[in-house]
Amino acid sequence: MTAPRPAAGGGRVLGVAPERLDRWLDGVAERHGRFTDVRVGDDGAVQVDCADTTSLTLTAPYGWTPGPVPLTAFTAAARIPHRTGVLLVRRGRWAVGVFDGPQLVVSKVDSRQVQGRTAAGGWSQQRFARRRGHQTDAVVAHAVETAGRVLGPHAGTAEALATGGDKGLVTEVLADPRLRALAELPRLAPLDVGEPTKAVLLDTPAQFRAVRVHIVEPADRG
Repeated sequence: MTAPRPAAGGGRVLGVAPERLDRWLDGVAERHGRFTDVRVGDDGAVQVDCADTTSLTLTAPYGWTPGPVPLTAFTAAARIPHRTGVLLVRRGRWAVGVFDGPQLVVSKVDSRQVQGRTAAGGWSQQRFARRRGHQTDAVVAHAVETAGRVLGPHAGTAEALATGGDKGLVTEVLADPRLRALAELPRLAPLDVGEPTKAVLLDTPAQFRAVRVHIVEPADRG
């Protein structure tokens, strides 16, 4: 489960692993009373009202088809594994991977040195900025090559793409025409990641597979 954070308009938002969703909902019912209403919104989100007026909004990262019993259909659909591409880019380091559900299929993590900032001014500062810009361009070029080689062959079978790191660099990488098939995949919510290491890459399914839950309790309404 991802850490809860305040939600706009009240309540809090958190992510729940698909495998834990049934048990988590049971806990909600124990704390807030039986579910008095369950309905599916036009956007596919499931709205749940509890006996004590607590409300839940459940949003799946991937598409799903509502059934006669919406909550049962939703939790079952959330557990279905989906093939997902992951692209993480920060200044000097990048990581790419393909996952089937939580399982890593293929990956590559690499890095290239980019100079840190300098306190020098004048001509030295300008020369440093140009050199740093060239180094950043090289990072993008190498990340494009890695993404094309590792993710490219799976673009036709992947259902979505999850990205994280430096938003500007990610945009530059995906703007390359060679990655058009990747760029056109449905985009999942941005990943909150640090340096793109192998360990960080392996942890990304906990974010991109999580069911987003917006919970509003009576106390949140003042």
